[in-house]
Amino acid sequence: MNSTRDIEALIEMMARLPGLGPRSARRAVLHLIRKRELLLTPLADQMQRVAATARECVNCGNLGTTELCDICTAEKRANGQICVVEDVADLWAMERGGVFKGRYHVLGGTLSALDQIGPEQLRIPRLVARLTEEGVNEVILAVGATVDGQTTAHYIADQLEGRVRLTSLAQGVPIGGELDYLDDGTISAALNARKEI
Repeated sequence: MNSTRDIEALIEMMARLPGLGPRSARRAVLHLIRKRELLLTPLADQMQRVAATARECVNCGNLGTTELCDICTAEKRANGQICVVEDVADLWAMERGGVFKGRYHVLGGTLSALDQIGPEQLRIPRLVARLTEEGVNEVILAVGATVDGQTTAHYIADQLEGRVRLTSLAQGVPIGGELDYLDDGTISAALNARKEI
């Protein structure tokens, strides 16, 4: 009988999480066990609650515990702007900035012929439907600067052309970035998107 089987299984499960390898998972589990009452038990209870209640917003694809997320139900966010992002992590990153005050649309990935991911798998038809339902006047494409991200942005732009104002996030040198550390594509995008001082 292996007295540490359950602990080893927990370490293996934790090691599957992004950003945690086997060693980090082992340290995290050890810390949780040592702080059982303060951390492990409340974490297990919260994980059970989230597992039972978490769901995607039927409107935008954000995560929450109700059919419509807090952003979609907030009347003050119905300003005619929708920011299109690839996944929920991107939405959360935009929200951390605290600048965008409109609504979002989570695609759930990018178009990829290689992976057989088409518009229907990415909630693009739902985005098109939202234009008239919500009186949208601007769609901001905040997708990655990858080949698949740009292919997806071009496809969406073709679908929405003439129906709504289309914009995209600026690309280029990040705040605090040094040119010496940037790749050629970033420098090129920054140079092409230059503005008057």
